[in-house]
Amino acid sequence: MKKIILTILLLPAIVFSQSFLISNIPVPKTYIQNLDPYECDEMCMQEYIDNDMIFSFLAHATTKLNNRSQDELRTMSISILNLGSTILNKKLRIALLLPYKKIGKYASSTTNATFAYLMTKNQAFEFKSYKIESESLEDIQAALELIKNDGFAYVIAPLTLNGANVVSKINPDINIFFPTINKEDSYSDSPYLYYGGIDYKAQSDLLLKEAVSPLVIFYDKSPIGKKLARYEDDKFKYEVIEDDTNLQKVLAEDKETILYSMSRDTTNLEDKLKDNADIQLGSFFINTPIVRTSMIMSQLTLYDANATNILSTQINYDPLILSMTQYNDRKDMIIANSITKQNNVLIETNALLSNDIKYDWINYTTTVGMDYFYNLITNSDREYNIEVVDNQMIYQIELLKPSVSRFVKYFSKPKDTNLE
Repeated sequence: MKKIILTILLLPAIVFSQSFLISNIPVPKTYIQNLDPYECDEMCMQEYIDNDMIFSFLAHATTKLNNRSQDELRTMSISILNLGSTILNKKLRIALLLPYKKIGKYASSTTNATFAYLMTKNQAFEFKSYKIESESLEDIQAALELIKNDGFAYVIAPLTLNGANVVSKINPDINIFFPTINKEDSYSDSPYLYYGGIDYKAQSDLLLKEAVSPLVIFYDKSPIGKKLARYEDDKFKYEVIEDDTNLQKVLAEDKETILYSMSRDTTNLEDKLKDNADIQLGSFFINTPIVRTSMIMSQLTLYDANATNILSTQINYDPLILSMTQYNDRKDMIIANSITKQNNVLIETNALLSNDIKYDWINYTTTVGMDYFYNLITNSDREYNIEVVDNQMIYQIELLKPSVSRFVKYFSKPKDTNLE
């Protein structure tokens, strides 16, 4: 069964300029002609794969396959080998709105995440970024007008909350996805604005079910750190009681919270932890980035805090926690995670661009947003079957433990009850 390869195989040349514009020089496509007169079923294609006859496999795998692993190989090969399609599809046109001074490294990584997604689709696309100096009304309005005049109807916009609120005030009639913002933090009711940010409050709610008193909350002075500390303090201390007429929030008698604000230069917690009877056997909720979290956890052990457990949201879902802490420091840690849907093809394609969508939630939500827009544009099946409610992505939340070498599922322990 001989197959003729019509063109020389070339890997795509991916060239970004400083403004992240992709070169407009067409990249050569690879086409594989199927000269086999016989049909090839799933077993037949698996035999080609097992015998490293990848082009024989691809000659038959011209459409989506029912076998998941085979279809992943097909999709990855389309991306890596830049295979051409004989099916003419409408060109995808995606714009990025990038406040590069505000989002730093994410100007590059969200660009890579968007581009990696488009690479996996066997379809022509146009992809252009629009850099803005600030998130002022003037800068954003000018960029949106330019995007609209250039004919783009779908925009990925990794803005801060201030920037998203400015867009909401402008109320443009083009589809915009904010991978960085949860709709609860915004005030928009526009049908054109979509939100992909993770729900930290929902994660905190789930983690607080595992907390015991006293709840010791560490937080930094970032907006998210202060916001979570206030929310967790209030949520843990107060109970909502329903009577015949209304709901009433009352202070719980058996629950206490202690809050510690962490300044940028704090490195020693002896004054807070050593011989402190008030924190013994409590739960510790840590709302700080990975490096500071590791420092806090090591000192909880050093000063014998005897933590019942250590709780953290998505902020610390990072493989670095496995290398920056001793196992004894993290053995009672529980982390909430909303990156629960994985796609091996997209993970590997991003890896080709040195990009992470497995642990980095902004890159992940950018990919989810691109997938949702691709579904709206082409009516194709979504790779990420994530519920969308009132234009907000609703992510499932799982609780994980950082074990010896990886994250493992956490199973809640039944609460102790006093039986007489």
